[in-house]
Amino acid sequence: MMTRDILQTTITAWLPAAVVEEGGEWLNVQADAADWPALAQHLRYAPALQFDYLFCLTCVDWKTHLGMVYHLESTVHRHILVVKVRLDRADPIIASVADTWRTAEFHEREVYELFGVRFSNHPDLRLLILPDGWEGKNPLRKDFEDAVNMIRL
Repeated sequence: MMTRDILQTTITAWLPAAVVEEGGEWLNVQADAADWPALAQHLRYAPALQFDYLFCLTCVDWKTHLGMVYHLESTVHRHILVVKVRLDRADPIIASVADTWRTAEFHEREVYELFGVRFSNHPDLRLLILPDGWEGKNPLRKDFEDAVNMIRL
C-alpha cells in the first residue's frame, strides 16, 4: 500500500497543477476539468496507481460553482483517492469517464439529471430516475424551486 505522502508526490509529479487539500481521511486532489481526461487515464492505468474501482461519483452545488467529486480505490494496492473538479455553474461540462470506469455511466446520468452537468462523450446521457419532462430542471441545485410542493433550497 502506497502511503499518503508517496501517493501525493506521485500524482503531483505527474500533474504539477493538481492542488492537494489538507486534512481528511483520504488524499484529496483538486484538478482542472481540462486535465481530468488524462488524469483519469493515468490514475486508472499507471502500474503504481491502478485505481480500478470508482466507488462514488457525485456533484456538490456550492452556489458559485459546481464541484464534481470522484472517489477512487485501487483494489490491487489498497489506496484511496478523492479527485475534485470545479465546474462553471452556468455551463457545467466535463469529460465522461464511463469508458475508464464502467460504473461511471449510471453515476454520470444521475448527476446530469439532478445537477445539469453535461458529460462529453457519454454513451447514453439521458434521464435515469426522473420522468420525462424533467429535463433541465435539476432538482438538487440550490436554486431549484418546485411550485407544486413549494420546495425552495
